[in-house]
Amino acid sequence: QVQLVESGGGVVQAGGSLRLSCSASGRTFSSYGLGWFRQAPGKEREFVAAISWSENRIYVADSVKGRFTISRDSAKNTMFLQMNSLKPEDTAVYYCAAAESGWAPRNSYEYNFWGQGTQVTVSS
Repeated sequence: QVQLVESGGGVVQAGGSLRLSCSASGRTFSSYGLGWFRQAPGKEREFVAAISWSENRIYVADSVKGRFTISRDSAKNTMFLQMNSLKPEDTAVYYCAAAESGWAPRNSYEYNFWGQGTQVTVSS
């Protein structure tokens, strides 16, 4: 079992930056694929970014490409999402997730463990 906890959310003005962290406890997640998803009010959860266990596969949604960067520090059981040039439409609850497959899935159903989420609000 893996427990995931997100942190780093908050309120930021448009054009600003935030860095989200996802810390894991329980079993080490060095062999897991990891991903970030987000859900805005009244919308479905959507894929943001994912990174495989070996870091040789990294996928980023078109809507955030060039602005968001996903990374991981497996030695510290931590994953990050660096978010730059934030826009009001980035406002959502951001979730981290872990996939036992080790790959970098873009579908939420391929993930086995989820965090509780952290709120990101971008004001215009």
